[in-house]
Amino acid sequence: MPGGRRGPSRQQLSRSALPSLQTLVGGSCGNGTGLRNRNGSAISLSAPPITALITPEPVRHCRIPELPLDGSLLFEFLFFIYLLVALFIQYINIYKTVWWYPYNHPASCTSLNFHLIDYHLAAFITVMLARRLVWALISEASQVGATSVIHYMVRLVLLTLCGWVLCWTLVNLFRTHSVLNLLFLGYPFGVYVPLCCFHQDSRAQPLPADCGYLVQDQMVDDGASAVSSLVKPKDFLSLLWESLREQFNNPTSIPTHSCPLSPDLIRNEVECLKADFNRRIKEVLFNSLFSAYYVAFLPLCFVKSTQYYDMRWSCEHLIMVWINAFVMLTTQLLPPKYCDLLHRSAAHLGKWQKLEHGSYSNAPQHIWSENTIWPQGVLVRRSRCLYKAVGPYNVAVPSDVSHARFYFLFHRPLRLLNLLILIEGSVVCYQLYSLLRSEKWNHTLSMALILFCNYYVLFKLLRDRIVLGRAYSYPLNNYGLKAH
Repeated sequence: MPGGRRGPSRQQLSRSALPSLQTLVGGSCGNGTGLRNRNGSAISLSAPPITALITPEPVRHCRIPELPLDGSLLFEFLFFIYLLVALFIQYINIYKTVWWYPYNHPASCTSLNFHLIDYHLAAFITVMLARRLVWALISEASQVGATSVIHYMVRLVLLTLCGWVLCWTLVNLFRTHSVLNLLFLGYPFGVYVPLCCFHQDSRAQPLPADCGYLVQDQMVDDGASAVSSLVKPKDFLSLLWESLREQFNNPTSIPTHSCPLSPDLIRNEVECLKADFNRRIKEVLFNSLFSAYYVAFLPLCFVKSTQYYDMRWSCEHLIMVWINAFVMLTTQLLPPKYCDLLHRSAAHLGKWQKLEHGSYSNAPQHIWSENTIWPQGVLVRRSRCLYKAVGPYNVAVPSDVSHARFYFLFHRPLRLLNLLILIEGSVVCYQLYSLLRSEKWNHTLSMALILFCNYYVLFKLLRDRIVLGRAYSYPLNNYGLKAH
């Protein structure tokens, strides 16, 4: 109003009422680049050391109960029985007859065309499917503590029997089938060699000494990382022998998590766990595809051209066998204790979110340091890019995609288990729908037999999900745990 006292302008009020940024964050910094204006140029004001501003919240881990897990021998036996049932179903789909016709219109006197079945091929497939069970029997016999003579006798008898059956079946198959059909017998091994023998980066170099677990019963010494660059690549025969040993040997013991405090130790532990997880996933993929190939695909390759069968139903059976084998092997090789270990390591690793240029220009920004544990919400710069800390504990490399992928997969402990339940539940629902819609006797029989096997797998997954869901939802303060 005219003649009245003017109040402070908006610019003066903002300058006098709000404290300066220098008062809030201090005037010196050891690892920061200070603030940046909207034009991108740096301001003389710099941020103090991040450890002087915010102390990262300590990582707390939940305790999960010991869930029952099938032993190696029991699992291999159940898995072998499942594969035999699936093989029997595929033979029913291929060689079924219409035996219920009245006698005035006879079609066949038996339910299957047994004279068309190649028993040498069936014996060959059975031996190939039993390779894991046979090796599990040999391994269990060596761990029981029996005398060396009995152990070697058991191994000799089993290996000799399997070798004799393979030779006998191969000789008869060579006599009755063409070379093109015989190439299908060893196709999985031809694929396995280039996929698994030439990607030995994790074995060509020794693992760090702070991984905390044994690798093939030999501890990696402290100076292994210093001489890793001097390790020479192995020849083809050595790589092939190691890969074959991994296929037959039981999976190595589950690593241990020691809650390391050093960022370098955390990243080294993550690298070890990534290599171990990739090896287990590779084994799951190969064995599931191997089982589906020999159970559902190989019998189709030896069917005579005059034999009619339902191609759609046989291919559908092939997909179902592969999915079920994948889920069964994953639950065995990635048990809840192992997934909890990966979750704990991901909680220590953290994640960075890449931001666009110009965003958060008035907030303190720091230069990323590999020796710093960054709290949640901190902005750092690395390689001219701006990143924001997502996890409560962040030691990951901002530009490393594998670290971001590891955190995405395992920062939620039930993510993998929920995915398996979704896959297996979808398969069971589809099979129930197919069972209700089936009109042919072989479809009804195949769906009923496979469903019994899938019910057992789904029951174990749901049991683990219920128990682990309650364990992870329990408040951490009630455990009385110490912060790591």
